[in-house]
Amino acid sequence: MFILVSPFFVRYFTPRNISGIALFPFIIVSEKKLKDDATFIMHEKIHIRQQAELLVIFFFLVYVTEFFILLLKYKDTGLAYRNISFEKEAYENESNYNYLKTRKLFSFIKYW
Repeated sequence: MFILVSPFFVRYFTPRNISGIALFPFIIVSEKKLKDDATFIMHEKIHIRQQAELLVIFFFLVYVTEFFILLLKYKDTGLAYRNISFEKEAYENESNYNYLKTRKLFSFIKYW
């Protein structure tokens, strides 16, 4: 896993109000200070693990599909985003810095 600082990439290639993104094997952040934000980095590391489990491409296919289904359900982009199973797992465990040491394979499934 590598952490890259690229304000340009984050600004022009991610949705608005996003400070960083996990794109296996990289975590790309908008500001250098985010590299030292343990909670933020843990959130993204959880996404890296999820992506590895689903061979990256299937992660993004499921992520986008789930987002659009939830968008139809909630009619709110923020609510749809927060209810994606991958995001629910990451948000719930981002403050547990030992989470990835004990996490079972495909743990995101319990958040469906």
